[in-house]
Amino acid sequence: MTVTPMTVTPAPASAPVAEGDRAMVELQGVTKRYGEVDALKRVDLTIRKGEFVTLLGPSGSGKSTLLNLIAGMITPSSGRIVIDGRDATTLPTNQRGLGMVFQNYALMPHMTVFENIAFPLQVRHLPKDEIKRKVEQVLDLIQLGHVAGRRPRELSGGQQQRISLARCIVYNPALILMDEPLGALDKNLREQMQLEIKRLHADLGITMLYVTHDQDEALTMSDRIVLMNGGKIEQQGKPDELYFKPATVFSAEFIGSSNLIPGIVEAGGVSGLSLRTAIGTFPVPAADFAVSTGDKAMLLVRPENMTLTGGPGVTSVSGRIDDSILLGGVVRHFVRCKDQSTIIVQELNQPDRPIAKRGDEVRAGWPPAHARLLPPSVPH
Repeated sequence: MTVTPMTVTPAPASAPVAEGDRAMVELQGVTKRYGEVDALKRVDLTIRKGEFVTLLGPSGSGKSTLLNLIAGMITPSSGRIVIDGRDATTLPTNQRGLGMVFQNYALMPHMTVFENIAFPLQVRHLPKDEIKRKVEQVLDLIQLGHVAGRRPRELSGGQQQRISLARCIVYNPALILMDEPLGALDKNLREQMQLEIKRLHADLGITMLYVTHDQDEALTMSDRIVLMNGGKIEQQGKPDELYFKPATVFSAEFIGSSNLIPGIVEAGGVSGLSLRTAIGTFPVPAADFAVSTGDKAMLLVRPENMTLTGGPGVTSVSGRIDDSILLGGVVRHFVRCKDQSTIIVQELNQPDRPIAKRGDEVRAGWPPAHARLLPPSVPH
């Protein structure tokens, strides 16, 4: 569904750092321009020590540019980068006190696992006995001590990624940057590695900045998600905040599945407002943005907050089942409304649930308090 754009006050670029929190990374008015293209448009961002922050967004949103600026791979067109209290705007990568984990593992094939992990300690000229002790400690931490003598080609993809991570944490960097490190793994292995990285972060307390386009990965691993769109920060916050309280249509669409119903705000309803749409007029909860009667707006209802049965205190809309798809633990129904738009209803899959068939007339309902009013989408 589309709606005519209107001017909307953007979400704040950066949440304030709580008093007493110590910043590991601060970006102050950072931009990056390539010719006529603005890859990054004045970003202000603070990452606290010990925090796991994920940069999430589609291709071209600016997340990898932001990571590479912090890493020192590229220099900003304007602005300032501070790492652990030092101005790092022009510092080379090897002087920034950080580690990096890549998608392609970047392991040296002619070296054993032990030698790969030991390499960054050797270039720092640590004594041999200290190198041996540190490598054995980190191999125990990632539970791969039994493969110390193998070459990378003798390991699975998940084992190679854990070795790549071990090589990074062995020299105890204050900050670890990860650029889509699990992108080459299959689904089950990705999920295992997500939990492994989360465990290591909890055990070590190292600040981690993680880049991904996978919303499930971001929701699973992060203390805070920074959602990027068009070279800007669209919204940031804890995973549950972004999921349950998206501030924009883009946030609602990118994180989780969404039913977005456009309409015109009218007086009336439980919060004093209702939304007149092509499929009915619905009461809406109080908005988090300035809204007046006659304004265009979007009503967001998550599929899992909807049912195919009505009842007291439930808002509903009539429609016809287009299709029902079994997704293991849940069933997803696609309901065609009178204006030919589609609403998705997601229910738990249970043995005794009523079977909805294609063509059945139904009412898709939701509690008004589980809906959310959003400003209409604005092109970047």
